[in-house]
Amino acid sequence: MKSIVSIVKMTQDPGREEIFEAVSQAVEKAGGLPPVISTDKKVLIKPNLVAVPHDRRSGATTHPEVCRALAELVKARGAKPIIAESAAVGVKTRTVIEKMGYSELEKEGYQVIDLKETPRVKVHNPEGRIIPDFETFKLVQEADAIISVPVMKTHDSTEVTLSLKNLKGLISDKPKMAMHRLGLFEGVPEIVKYFKPVFAVIDGIYTQEGIGPVFGSPVEMDLVMASSDLVALDCISSMVMGYKPEEVLLTSFAAKLGIGTMELSQIEVVGEAVDKVHRRFKRAAEDDILKEAPPFQLIFQNACTGCRNSVVSSLIDLKEYGHLDYLKDKVIIAGPVKEIPAGVSSNNLIVVGKCARKFKDKGFFAPGCPPYDVPFAKFFEDDARQAGLHVVQQEKE
Repeated sequence: MKSIVSIVKMTQDPGREEIFEAVSQAVEKAGGLPPVISTDKKVLIKPNLVAVPHDRRSGATTHPEVCRALAELVKARGAKPIIAESAAVGVKTRTVIEKMGYSELEKEGYQVIDLKETPRVKVHNPEGRIIPDFETFKLVQEADAIISVPVMKTHDSTEVTLSLKNLKGLISDKPKMAMHRLGLFEGVPEIVKYFKPVFAVIDGIYTQEGIGPVFGSPVEMDLVMASSDLVALDCISSMVMGYKPEEVLLTSFAAKLGIGTMELSQIEVVGEAVDKVHRRFKRAAEDDILKEAPPFQLIFQNACTGCRNSVVSSLIDLKEYGHLDYLKDKVIIAGPVKEIPAGVSSNNLIVVGKCARKFKDKGFFAPGCPPYDVPFAKFFEDDARQAGLHVVQQEKE
């Protein structure tokens, strides 16, 4: 039997009723919610609330109306929907919940949980090679069914982040960081296989291209996609974004683990055709956000999303305040870097985060896991103060 992937197209800037109808249609066309979602069952709805972007329509986080619609469909089955997430390393999920409209759902009676504020449990994954033992959350373990609800966007580490990658938020910060060091492409599919999600709905309304998962450029697509096969869903979604299925290694590894299929002959697309809604998304490597910057080096060696976001956010600040010239000849390192480039002076080296701290005496050190901000202002304190930038003094870890 073929895996079914549904694609539903809405009008521009859809409202609550149209989003509910689109989610309902997408779920129905994909074969409906699985039988396990039934009376009194706990259903964990997992959106992508990675961090607070500059705008609700930036495409960085899952639209709350998509989760609302899905929660209503779950309740119609007599089950108990729980919208739950743990944001990126170092990010307060509660802040994202409040800024991105999910606190409004709470006021209306929907259960929205910051997993980082809930009890944790340590588990063993007998099939885990990258991280066989890791920490997750008691609520996740107690759920009878898990539904992944990502937003369609590019990612600077994995090309795209969709229904599979979204489930990395089901583990705590420490194993998240370890996974970046030990193998993200293999590690994510391993935990997906462990948690066994039963369904996924992709929010393709306000999406993101370029330097995702937070600082890319918004793209309005007005789509909702759904499937009970997360591999097939991510395969077709990446095609909608202009990728060949084999370009997305995370999806390929998930297929090899038997989580689902990415063989196009084994996937039936219903609703809109891929070529009717296709748009080539700008890759992270193609983003010209720093095209005006002078020569400098940025070394992200298996760095997690937390440190990447801190660095990129600070670079964007430099651009906005017209200080890109101060990047000239700088070398910025983050992650478990094994060595620094030869000949770099201490005045030009910026060491970011806990994983790179062994080099903290070799240059300027931005401590934290992740750092709240990377203090580039140290290199131009007078100009920075005049521009109103926050000047951070070097700290001890």
